[in-house]
Amino acid sequence: MTARRLDGARVGKEIRAEIRADVEVLREKGIVPGLAAVLVGNDPASDIYVRSKVRACAEAGLFSETLRFPAELTHAALLSEVDRLNEKADIDGILIQLPLPAHIDAPRVLSRVRPDKDVDGFHPENVGRLVQGQPTLVPCTPAGVLELLRREKVTLEGKRAVVLGRSDIVGKPMALLLLHQNATVTICHSRTRDLAEVTAEADVLVAAIGRPALVRRAFIKPGAVVVDVGMNRLDGPDAVRECFGDDPGRWADLERKGYTLVGDVHPREADEVASALTPVPGGVGPLTIAMLLSNTVKAARLRREATN
Repeated sequence: MTARRLDGARVGKEIRAEIRADVEVLREKGIVPGLAAVLVGNDPASDIYVRSKVRACAEAGLFSETLRFPAELTHAALLSEVDRLNEKADIDGILIQLPLPAHIDAPRVLSRVRPDKDVDGFHPENVGRLVQGQPTLVPCTPAGVLELLRREKVTLEGKRAVVLGRSDIVGKPMALLLLHQNATVTICHSRTRDLAEVTAEADVLVAAIGRPALVRRAFIKPGAVVVDVGMNRLDGPDAVRECFGDDPGRWADLERKGYTLVGDVHPREADEVASALTPVPGGVGPLTIAMLLSNTVKAARLRREATN
């Protein structure tokens, strides 16, 4: 069996085209959705993520600004910046790029963002609304996964779904979204006993545990749909060969960049047993940014409706 590819890159482009059309309508009404990205410290990966998000905003017609602060920024000073952005009329969404420096209380900072500007969906009020199945701003990656499954016509109602990973960013909200689609949901994590036996019961398996190629053939029910949220680097030839064999593209990556990317799912073994699979890269990644833009436009619309 060769698994069908769930094309996140294509779906992400579709969503971004729809967002551009929505933004044009809002602009005709004098509304320009705005996103503020807050970056503290000099983490190279975070810098790349923020720049890609700002570029996506520009392509979609949104206004954006990036606030960069040194790693030494105090907790109080960061809260003050969040308070200022909360009151800015031209900012509809606030993105706090994680991770934050160790001396900053990240949950407290995230909770300081106004719920109606919380485009990451991390505020306790938005989390509570998600639990209750009420309309809210949903964390971008799990929202993107659900949109991918919907557009790729993957049926969830009545299916057994397993989410591998229990993070507040992906695992927990993903499980709730699947539950609201009437799937029967199990959450697994690093302490789950007989992990492969549990995941092998899933009709839909979402892997978001942050361990390269952890999910092997034995973890996957034949014919299952597998969504790989992981993004890990392989920087040695033995690891590349183990995961990708003689794939020339991956060896070219290793030669050019010194690494290639792999998810939490072993790509060759999953391809032999799953019915559908997200590639890494090009699967879930493009959807995360698309849903960030979608949340920003949604926040802009809801804020204007609330004041009218």
